[in-house]
Amino acid sequence: MSIRAGSTYRTAIAVSLAGLLAVTGAGSASAVNTPKPLDAAAQATSEAMGVLHGLSLSEKVGQLFVTWVNGKSADEVNPKNQSDFGVDTPAQVIAKYHLGGVIYFNNDSRDNFDDPVQVAKLSNGLQTAAVSSGAHIPLQIGTDQEGGTVTRMGAPATEFPNSMAIAAGRDTTAANAAATILGHEIRAVGINQDFAPDSDVNSNPANPVIGVRSFAGQPGLASQFVTAEVKGYQDSGRPAQTVSATAKHFPGHGDAATDSHTGLPRIDRTEAQWRAIDVPPFKAAIAAGIDSIMSAHIQFPSLDPSLEPATLSKPIITGKLRGELGYQGVVITDSLEMQGVRELHPDADIPVLALLAGVDQLLMPVHLDVAIDSVIAAVNSGKLTEQRIDQSVLRILKLKLKRGILTHPFVDTNAVAKTVGIPAHLARSQAIADRSITALRNDGGVLPLKQKPVTALVTGWGVSTTATLADDLTAHGTKATALQTGQTPTATQIQQAVSAAKNADVVVVLTNNVGAFPLQLNLLKALNDTGKPVIAVAAQIPYDAGYDNPVQTWLATYGYIRPTLQALTKVILGEAKPQGKLPVDVPSGTDVTTAKYPFGYGLSW
Repeated sequence: MSIRAGSTYRTAIAVSLAGLLAVTGAGSASAVNTPKPLDAAAQATSEAMGVLHGLSLSEKVGQLFVTWVNGKSADEVNPKNQSDFGVDTPAQVIAKYHLGGVIYFNNDSRDNFDDPVQVAKLSNGLQTAAVSSGAHIPLQIGTDQEGGTVTRMGAPATEFPNSMAIAAGRDTTAANAAATILGHEIRAVGINQDFAPDSDVNSNPANPVIGVRSFAGQPGLASQFVTAEVKGYQDSGRPAQTVSATAKHFPGHGDAATDSHTGLPRIDRTEAQWRAIDVPPFKAAIAAGIDSIMSAHIQFPSLDPSLEPATLSKPIITGKLRGELGYQGVVITDSLEMQGVRELHPDADIPVLALLAGVDQLLMPVHLDVAIDSVIAAVNSGKLTEQRIDQSVLRILKLKLKRGILTHPFVDTNAVAKTVGIPAHLARSQAIADRSITALRNDGGVLPLKQKPVTALVTGWGVSTTATLADDLTAHGTKATALQTGQTPTATQIQQAVSAAKNADVVVVLTNNVGAFPLQLNLLKALNDTGKPVIAVAAQIPYDAGYDNPVQTWLATYGYIRPTLQALTKVILGEAKPQGKLPVDVPSGTDVTTAKYPFGYGLSW
């Protein structure tokens, strides 16, 4: 590797990484020889400044960007890379743009996950590309590993329930343990930044995008759990074991009625309401030492009457977050592919506007070439100063120093199995799930069941969810059959479920978002009319139980990962008691002024 002129510290890093690469061939070692510990803020700033001063403008700008890559290995030739970036492999994407970071996904269009060892090899390959070219600066490698609904690295890695499920257990030590385990497992595969915890207060039951990703509908409880998770991610070991946590989505996405992926939400709280409801979890995260905060693509007129999305709003990012709350860490945008930030401006303008607002990192611009060129052009024209770019790059470099990314970019692929998905982690996840099941209604005294049913019908929402629950019930000695009817059951599907119920001792109906998909209420009524014992389960948001329906037995699970369904099985069969308490008010249907089941409610027996 060639080492260009730069600071002594930057040269030391490059020499150390070069030696490691020469020894390993592909960066498979678990650590790099480190310089003296950086235990003072002033020294950390000095060292980061040394690295910064050796960078060209294009290398500085590259550090501001975090994007996806297509492929499961650094050298995989993937045609999507050619169409997205004009190169063939993920490694070439890194080298071309001098990137500061990448983000991993597990969806159909962008899939970086097969198994933990493969992910570790991908991470090492990308870090090799980063330290072998351009700025020679290792990458932040991030992902959305919130737990529950938003989980990128699934089994055999340890999966945890949604945040709201954890808060239902009312145990902050459980939240700390979940974040510690999640952080250690993703760091073991080379991921050093987690875009979690969600720090929104889900005050709007109809929120289409936050919901159970939030810990609670009240700021006090949310703040306690945000604090616990931030410390779990960031303070649970040596820097090379921990990850940067990211509090999201500032200034607060919890009252949104629109999904910012598809539109531009508007939050009409007063500024006083914002301070009382939305601010406390972010203040708690800052007090806990949060490494980064993610902005929201939302309009908040009381905070910025111009109606710019918060991501592009100087009054919100610089005025409120930096000024009023005193946050001096890294601010990263939510994905710049989302419609919420693209509603008012062309793609070429968005990165520049975000930097002018006070943002540091730019996540997933639609066209990376256009985005980078626009920032460089803004500097050359004087719209942005290079000093402004330096401010953000310095924050990013200090974060990389703090988290051990500059000195420990590689992971030991042979050690992955010693951390990821180990029995102790899986047992902790199950214990957390066991505390989360919340009983909301038991008017008919169906639960606890007087005797274990011989047969059960599991119906309602979710192909895999109904099948998994039926398998779990069967494994516990009850012969169960799955018949999923989805979120919009037809009259024919409802009749099929009614016919199947006649042959069952008990019927379990899973619901998901009854408010948006009210045909599920027809299924509940028809099954209740059979006279069979019916147990309704709000399998995602607990608000389903608030809608008018005749079923007298309701449970809430806040999600449907395997540990949650196993916990549900034990409660249904009387092998365990429900322990959860509502972290939100469940209103009476659409009447949000009336709490049918109030915050803190939860039956037991």
